[in-house]
Order: sequence, then C-alpha cells, then structure tokens
Amino acid sequence: MSPTGELESVETEELFGPDEHLDRLIARWDLLSDLSFSDLVLYRPQRAFSDQVSLRTRAEITDDQVGVRAGYSTVDGDRQQFVVAAQIRPTTSQTLLQHDLVGRVFDASEVSLVNEAWMTGQISTFDDDDTRLQSDVHRECVPVRWEGEIVAVMERVWSPTAGRRTGGLERVYMRLFERFAEMLNAGIYPFLGDEDIVEDAPRVGDGVIVLDAEQRISFASPNAVNALHRVGIVSALIGSTLRELGVESDNIEGAFSNRLPTTEEVERRSDAIVLLHCIPLIDNQRVAGAAVLIRDVTDLRRRDRLLLSKDAAIREVHHRVKNNLQTISSLLRLQSRRVTDISARTALVEAERRIRAIALVHEIFAREPADQIDFGQIVPALIGLARDTNVSGTKLEVHVGGDVGSVVADVATPLAVVIAELLQNAAEHAFNKDMNQQPKVELSFENLGATLNVTVKDNGSGFEEGFDIDETTSLGLSIVRDLVRSQLGGTITIAAGEGALVTISVPLRH
Repeated sequence: MSPTGELESVETEELFGPDEHLDRLIARWDLLSDLSFSDLVLYRPQRAFSDQVSLRTRAEITDDQVGVRAGYSTVDGDRQQFVVAAQIRPTTSQTLLQHDLVGRVFDASEVSLVNEAWMTGQISTFDDDDTRLQSDVHRECVPVRWEGEIVAVMERVWSPTAGRRTGGLERVYMRLFERFAEMLNAGIYPFLGDEDIVEDAPRVGDGVIVLDAEQRISFASPNAVNALHRVGIVSALIGSTLRELGVESDNIEGAFSNRLPTTEEVERRSDAIVLLHCIPLIDNQRVAGAAVLIRDVTDLRRRDRLLLSKDAAIREVHHRVKNNLQTISSLLRLQSRRVTDISARTALVEAERRIRAIALVHEIFAREPADQIDFGQIVPALIGLARDTNVSGTKLEVHVGGDVGSVVADVATPLAVVIAELLQNAAEHAFNKDMNQQPKVELSFENLGATLNVTVKDNGSGFEEGFDIDETTSLGLSIVRDLVRSQLGGTITIAAGEGALVTISVPLRH
C-alpha cells in the first residue's frame, strides 16, 4: 500500500501468465463444448528454443500433464507450425474426432483456418467436406487473448448433419456459446480470479437459466425447470428474477456487481438442494446478462450427510470402546494395588497393560474414522506404555526406524499388543543390573505393500541356547506367538546372538 493509503498496482503477469490463463480455460471449457455441441481443440504456435534454455526448462515446457505447455517446442526453420495442446468432446452431442490429437504438430498450411485466426485476430469460420469423417464438417476458430495478445486458437468442430436437430434450446445454447467466444477473443473469459473448481459443479446437461441485464429469466432449459420444481418453484419463470421466485441467492447479485462467476447452494426446503453457478456475460465492459448452470444435488448431499452420520457413529463406537477399556484398565490397576501376592499382582499389571495397548488403537480410530489408520501414530504411545509399566527399573532406550504405513483395524489391534509385549519382554528380561552398557532396543518396520516386517532387536543377554517359542512357558511370548500366527496369519522368527532378535512377517489386508 502506498503512503497515501491507496493500493499499489500489481502487474498481472507477475501473478498470472498466458499458461495460467489457458489452464483456466481448459479447466472450464466443457461449458463451451456442451453449449456448442462441438469438439474443441486448442492450438498453440511452436516457439524456438535458444541454445541457452536449460534441460529442466525444456522438461517443464513440454510436460503434457499441464496441458498448455506442449505448445512450446522446436521450430523447423522459419515455417509456422501449431501443436495441439488440449482437446475435449461434448457430452451434449456425438464427437467427430475419434482420435486424440493432443501433442500432434501441424504446419500452418494443414490448419489454414487456425493460422488465419492467429494472423488476423478474428473469429474465422469455414465449411468443408471431410472424407475421413464422411460428413459435412464445419470449423470455427476463435483467437484466445491474454493481456491483449493472442496466445492460442480454439477450434470448434461440428457437423450439422451428424449433430442434434436444431430447436429452441439448441439455438439458445449456440447464442450463449457465441457470447462466450466473443469474451474469449476479447480476453475476458476465462475470468481472472476464478481459480476454484467446485466439486459437483453443474454442467450444461444439468440445467441452464439465462438472465438478462436486469437479472430476469429469459430462458430456462427443461432440466433447469425440473430442478426448480424440486425446490418448490412451480410458478412462471420467464420475466421473473430468482429472488422474486423465492430463491434467496446473494451470489447472483454478486456475480453481476463483481463481474465474476459465483457458486452457491440453495436449500429452499429441508429435503431439496440445488447448486447454482452464475457466469456473467460481459459486453462492452458491462454485464449484459448471465448464464446460470443449475444442478439438483439433493441426493448427493443426502448421501454426504449419511456418510458423515456413519462416520460420527463409527467414531462414537470407537470412543465408547476406548472408554470401557480404560475403565477396565483402571479397575485392574486398583485391584493390583490390593493384592499382596507378588505373582498375582504382576499378572494383573500385565493384563492392564495389554488392555491399554488395545485401547490405544481405538483412540486413534475415534479421532480418524477410516478403514485404515497410520500405525506410526500408535508406536510412540506403545513405547511410552512399555516404559510406564516397566517394573524392572531398567531405563529403556528405544530407537524406531522405517515406516509402518497404514493398516486395517484387524491388523492394528493384535499388532499393537504384539509390539507392546515384545518391548515389555525386552525391558524386563533382556537386561540385568551387572551390564555396563546402556540398554537399547531397535524397533524397525519394513512395509513391502503386501507384507509388513517388524523387527525387535536388543543388546541384552539374548535368549537361551536352544530356545523354542513353541515350547515357551512365558505368557507374554505365548501371546505374541498365538496372535501372530492365528489372528495376523504371519510368521515369527527368534534368533540368539549378541542380544535378542525377533522378526515378525505379517500379510497386510487392504
């Protein structure tokens, strides 16, 4: 802002360029294709590279994922050439272009109408007999301007014999296309600042309402009438404003005053919702009317609300399960404090720890109601649980490596108990007071997509020689063995050496 309080002007090319302008066009030109019942093809001229252009710049410019950057490629001498940057087919009529043209390069002589529009800056029309298509083909080329300069040419391809029969609706749609074509040639359309693509945005086939300069309805397609009937509007439409009909839409006024497209959901009754997308029609720097695309989204929103309700119910179930498990854990902890027998107290403490490990999984699902959860969120809590419930007095240092990824609930719950048991086993049995080294445990994960490998390695005394997990009398290791083999359907391997090494391989279910 300037010292006088006025906003300083900002050059639009600093924020947007011709590529961004064409990106916006490609994101929205389904409207033009449907209104004109035509295939649309976007041509850009080839531009020569200098020897100083970096390979990175070349890769960015020729990236066809962007859609409009394919227009910058090498030039054969001084001959003018055009490359097809994008293509779209109509949903309101049959296509005449069965093959994709994106990326193809044409000499100016091969696309003379495109070259004419490029050179003159005027909308050009030509009729020819294309034997390949076996029909009369009409072509119209519209120069696309940005900041007053022509940056591309949009070609419209259609056939009066192969297309729809012309009626009142078709004539209105074509007049709308002609107005948008004039705005495109003037550099007004697509609108600068209209960056957001609305999910479930209405299309021409959903319903079209045409407003005049006074915001009064001059035309409404049959589908638009049906959509308005759905929200309880059954009176005569022509000559009325939407507000007079009972549609309280401030966005219509906003589109006329700001000269920018607006989108709004209108819920006139609790059981009916329509989506309105208002696009102003600009003529000689004034708003001469608007095209309003309307879609009945009642069923979509009802489905969304059901999904939200389902998610909320699932979240509540996990929350209640977690609370119940925490209550049981608290009862076991209280009971253990009243037991004088050491072995009985230890058993209660271990049972309480296992229940807390299961509760951790439900806590994550209560926050994120999904079919899968990122197990990495649970690992720190499991390590903290092992430290909190360690009765040996050993200060456990745990290092975590690798990425677990997402797992389903049927895998997450038993896997959490298994890891908690292995960490607890290392803390209580792997180390003794006579050891001079710092007790360390390495917990590593390797997600192979179909299989998850988990390794727990410590630098303690290790397992006894000849140890067999199938013959173990340890309750904790028995639980690990049974959970891995029965519930997880995996394998477990135990190796002795410098410390203990336990490797678990679990198939992942998606």
